[in-house]
Amino acid sequence: MDGIVRAWVDGWTVSRGAAPPVIEPWGCTIDVGLDGHPTRHVFGALGDAVDEAAVRKVADGVTGAGVWLKVFRDPAETGGWLGPAWWIDPEPGYLMSVPLSPAEDAPAVPDGYRLRTWARGGVVRAMVAAPDGSFAARGQIAPTGATAVADQIETSPAHRRRGLGSLVMRTLQRAAAAQGAETGVLAGTPAGRALYESLGWRVEALLTSAKYVGRDGEPS
Repeated sequence: MDGIVRAWVDGWTVSRGAAPPVIEPWGCTIDVGLDGHPTRHVFGALGDAVDEAAVRKVADGVTGAGVWLKVFRDPAETGGWLGPAWWIDPEPGYLMSVPLSPAEDAPAVPDGYRLRTWARGGVVRAMVAAPDGSFAARGQIAPTGATAVADQIETSPAHRRRGLGSLVMRTLQRAAAAQGAETGVLAGTPAGRALYESLGWRVEALLTSAKYVGRDGEPS
């Protein structure tokens, strides 16, 4: 399994409280344990190294609704490998990484907002409250040795374009670096890519997300 994929898998399972990954010749299987997302299969290669035959074989063996596939290749290419029982996100995700530095300055909190961080179960969380006390932004990061996975980064639509996403990310990056992590990893969306790149993150691979919905199913 490619090293950055394994780092993402290890951190993501900690972040989400999922079962430890079961390693397969083509990647790994993770039991998530949620209604609508019981299990996911993550392929271990990047880009052109992804084995089409392996993706087809794993996909053909899936029969349970809500099982996900994560393939680090453009969905415009991998979508054709899957049958009609699969819903495929038409927008690619992005596997990204960044060097972490414990020397990074603490980010400034915009006037009126309140930032709080805490750690629980190996996961560092950051929350930003609005001046009226309502939710403004959040995120979390799971350090697992030399790498740390940022996850569930979110800013309320009412509080976007105020630097809160950057505040959350820089806070989490500093926290992970303080625990000895040297590289940050995440799987981002097209909407989040610009923020991450502005903070020095770079794209390592495109990401296809596919969900098994059955012959007559609809994505949920």
